[in-house]
Amino acid sequence: MQFLNLFGLIFITVVMIPNIIFAVKCKDGFENYIQGKWGKVLEIFEQIGRYGCFVTMIFNIPGTYIGFSSDTAFAIYLFINVILVFIYCLIWIICFKKNNLFRGIALSVIPSVLFLFSGIISRSVLLIAAAIIFAPCHVIISVGNVIRKT
Repeated sequence: MQFLNLFGLIFITVVMIPNIIFAVKCKDGFENYIQGKWGKVLEIFEQIGRYGCFVTMIFNIPGTYIGFSSDTAFAIYLFINVILVFIYCLIWIICFKKNNLFRGIALSVIPSVLFLFSGIISRSVLLIAAAIIFAPCHVIISVGNVIRKT
């Protein structure tokens, strides 16, 4: 078992590229339109989950990471994650200027599935926990922002 998951680092880096480009080109694009106490709570938990997923996708933390059950499980991890990252980037390209419900759902569900799947197949307890925190918050915020902005 290695401490650094190079493939996890690559997946996170590729997923972040369209987000960084969007943030540079559309400065108001990431504004949270969900207001009030619950909006803040969702945003805090989303960020905790997000950074927890980033860290545990990249680093295999001893005592919380069992690893892949077989070479086949690792191959499945690579195959599914490459497909998810490809679809994520493709949707960003197609829907870059569109702020619609499809984009909101797709671009929040795909990374959620990526993190949860990666945690399950790599048997990383912290990655699974972070994904469980991140996924519902990210989807609710993303969909809520589309509905409130349109």
